[in-house]
Amino acid sequence: MNKKENNIRPLKKGKNIAQILSYEEGIELELPMYKSEIKAGFPSPASDYIESTLDLNKHLVKHPAATFFVRVEGDSMIDAAIHSGDILIVDRAIQPEKQKIVIAAVNGELTVKRIWHQNDKLYLQSSNVHFEPIEITADMDFHVWGVVTYVIHKPI
Repeated sequence: MNKKENNIRPLKKGKNIAQILSYEEGIELELPMYKSEIKAGFPSPASDYIESTLDLNKHLVKHPAATFFVRVEGDSMIDAAIHSGDILIVDRAIQPEKQKIVIAAVNGELTVKRIWHQNDKLYLQSSNVHFEPIEITADMDFHVWGVVTYVIHKPI
């Protein structure tokens, strides 16, 4: 079994997961990081001074051996700014806590949802009013695969 196969267990992708990708360690790609901040409001004069370089692998991946990526399919998390086609960075080393967005396996299918506890019950909550929460019961096969740490979103 190679390194990629060790990181990903075979499960169905589910309704919200279109693709699962593993993190490849050892690849460094430092790109220029401009010192000027970009205004989201009114435009301002900008300088083209490069302060340093930025390696997104080092910036976005804290636990490389426990990190993987998934591509989202569907719109159940759209109010959390997670859209169909986005890529999620998922860290299996982070403890899933209340309100964290997680990748969970429910009865053999993967889904992305916010984890929620209420009145001694556990729920997976969508971030879209058109989707009902999923109550996790003792008869369900359930476990959390990892906590979503970043969303890579392509602007429209």
